[in-house]
Amino acid sequence: MISCSPIQRSLLRFAIALVATAALAQAPPKYDPATETKLKGTVEELKFVPPAGAKQVGYLMLKSGSDTVQVFLGPKKFLDDMGATFKPGDAVEVMGSKVKVDGADEILGREVVKGDDVLTLRFADGKPAW
Repeated sequence: MISCSPIQRSLLRFAIALVATAALAQAPPKYDPATETKLKGTVEELKFVPPAGAKQVGYLMLKSGSDTVQVFLGPKKFLDDMGATFKPGDAVEVMGSKVKVDGADEILGREVVKGDDVLTLRFADGKPAW
């Protein structure tokens, strides 16, 4: 057995914990043009996760027919910079990639049309515009 100082043992434990955490972390879903879909619906809610603090991301909760679909928009800062505003009752059309997140369907938004306004979130190949 190799002898280690207390500092070396602590560093080893930290390294093991870091590797274990990275291994358990899920990679975010990737935009897949092959699963692109277009939805029309009504905004139920614009929510930001986490609710406060740095690096918030925005989601639209969209009522489409009898379903409520979560649409990932992107970073709050990008949405603010673009002047994007959504309120309950707004009629929108969303183009995006249908993905699974924690077993639930979600749309990674590429474009949101509200009236005459078009918000481009991603380019045609799925790369983020932010």
